[in-house]
Amino acid sequence: MFDAPLRRALERPLERAATALDIGWITPDRLTAAGLVLGLGSAAAAATGWWTASIVLWLASRLADGLDGPLARRRRARDVGDAGAGGFFDITADFTVYGATVVGVGIGSDGPLWPFLLVLLAYYVNGTAFLAFSSIAERAGRTRDDGRSLSFLGGIAEGAETIAVHTLWLVAPFWAPQIAVVWAAVVGLGAAQRIVAGHRALR
Repeated sequence: MFDAPLRRALERPLERAATALDIGWITPDRLTAAGLVLGLGSAAAAATGWWTASIVLWLASRLADGLDGPLARRRRARDVGDAGAGGFFDITADFTVYGATVVGVGIGSDGPLWPFLLVLLAYYVNGTAFLAFSSIAERAGRTRDDGRSLSFLGGIAEGAETIAVHTLWLVAPFWAPQIAVVWAAVVGLGAAQRIVAGHRALR
């Protein structure tokens, strides 16, 4: 829901940071890998109750994830790119980090696990909806190009909201199960929204 305005607001700062990072040994894939490793470290820290470390690793992970795209676009502008491998790695890493964080917080919060299982189910349905749309839209010639590797359907639960909620339950792990219940409902509604919108767009 807030992704588009947030991406516009952060576009110039991220471009400046990508310019500073545009040196030979730093590649978009290495930034993606760094985000993946940091995100998994955050999940492990959450599972063991090291909440401060988990927050720091989580935010560092999302910063790396925010920089790999602008750097990739700079490299493509100089005809130093790929056929989509970077975008594939990026979305796979994101899904891995999000899922691992849910598991880590579920274990570390010492509360019931069923709210986090609901979040994982909602993520599964939501991810299926937008990845299926992206694939079929590509074949049907109905892609939505906003500069990212995939055709995204907007919704009430997007990347910005996900980062905010994951940060919130790392800051307040004692409320994590309650946050998870609400978040599962929001993601579930977003998934339903994407299913309807995707079906209409492809008819």
